Amino acid sequence: MRLTNQQRAEVINLRRRHSLKEVAALTGLSLGTVKASISRSGLFTDNPKHRGMFTLPVQLTSTETLPVAQELPPQQVVTGDQDIDALIWLRQVIETGDPGRIAQAMEAAERITAPLDELETRYGKWLVLRAGHVMAGLGSIGFANLDDLADRTMERRANEAEAMKRFGDALWNDTQAEAFCLEALRTVEQVKWDYPPERVAERFKALPELMPHTLSDCLHELTYWDDLYRLRRASDSSGDYENSMASNAREWFVFGLLAELRPRAREEAKETLRYLMDSERNDMPEMDQILENLVS
Repeated sequence: MRLTNQQRAEVINLRRRHSLKEVAALTGLSLGTVKASISRSGLFTDNPKHRGMFTLPVQLTSTETLPVAQELPPQQVVTGDQDIDALIWLRQVIETGDPGRIAQAMEAAERITAPLDELETRYGKWLVLRAGHVMAGLGSIGFANLDDLADRTMERRANEAEAMKRFGDALWNDTQAEAFCLEALRTVEQVKWDYPPERVAERFKALPELMPHTLSDCLHELTYWDDLYRLRRASDSSGDYENSMASNAREWFVFGLLAELRPRAREEAKETLRYLMDSERNDMPEMDQILENLVS
């Protein structure tokens, strides 16, 4: 059946809010006609131009090397408690990020005879006495958990290596995606150090060639921002790195699209749900609308 332009527009608009079967019922068209019309529109297939923009550079065999691990830290008397001072030193050795030294530190830790939970308690008491207030004792939480510290240190080291292979010396330069966000929002006036969400949506929707077409496109872009943040944070010695306001505005705009774009199939809905469960956004106000979109 050949559809008029008005019918095609109606089908596309309804598909943004309804399932294919619901669109067929609402329009009185056959399911096959609806599917064919949607397929020809191209709006509900992954957007390759969008994917190209929001993709990290491929990992290359870099001629650059990671910074040489710092020299072995000197052993010092810090608390006067021999076991605690030994543990402080072992933590410093682990934090060098050198795999060989980490292995040696973990082996040396096994020779400490005092129970680790007891050392943590003793260290907490020392912190309280030194600072003069009880809240200082919180600094002892996880003090004796060298396994966790080693895992986090090795993860950071792996991220630093990945950042070098992907970006080299250009890690802190604006990516093409960041430049796009900055330009799109260049004349939008900020309110309380943020961009008004409705103006953000207006600007990005006015650039349809780089809009996500599908939930999978949204997840692809959200993963891009997560990974860019991960690599830069691992390489920022201050630990205070944050994405720019323009990038954050784009990221939250795309997150909001998870409540607007209909899942094309059950598997895409499941993929989106898995992302939500694993992300740090599962307590956001948009969650109810997103879940409603996935299951309705």
